Parts: sequence; structure tokens; C-alpha cells
Amino acid sequence: MVKVRLSRIGSKKNAIFRVVVADIRAPRDGKYLERIGLYDPNLDPPRFEIDRQRYDYWIGVGARPTHIVKKLAQKSETA
Repeated sequence: MVKVRLSRIGSKKNAIFRVVVADIRAPRDGKYLERIGLYDPNLDPPRFEIDRQRYDYWIGVGARPTHIVKKLAQKSETA
């Protein structure tokens, strides 16, 4: 099964996340199939960028977003 999830990058106490499509068996910061976005919660307001076309494609072929990614994608869609 494939998930759309966050992968952590950035230094200690300065987390920045990539939005990636990965196999559920891969480690959080490990191998992924495609990088489709970025989330930086340290900014005010937090920065969330996603390639909506690729996100919709992966959802269409059966990938499941994590709770956080789903919430962020819905929020960015309305904004």
C-alpha cells in the first residue's frame, strides 16, 4: 500500500517536512516514490506547498494520505 505522508528534514528543533508518496513499509525519512510538496510549520503563517495535480493523481490511483496531510491539503484548497 502507498501513503502520502510527511518526511522530516531540517535541523534539531527546526523541523521542515517534505510531502512524499512512499510505501508504508519504508521508514519515515527513508526511500520514497515521489516528492510532491513542502511544509514549514516554523513560519508565521505556516508554509504549505503541494503539487495539486500529482496529489490528485496519487489519490486517484489508490494512495491514502495521512491524517495530517489530508488536513493540510484541504486547508490549502480552501485558501
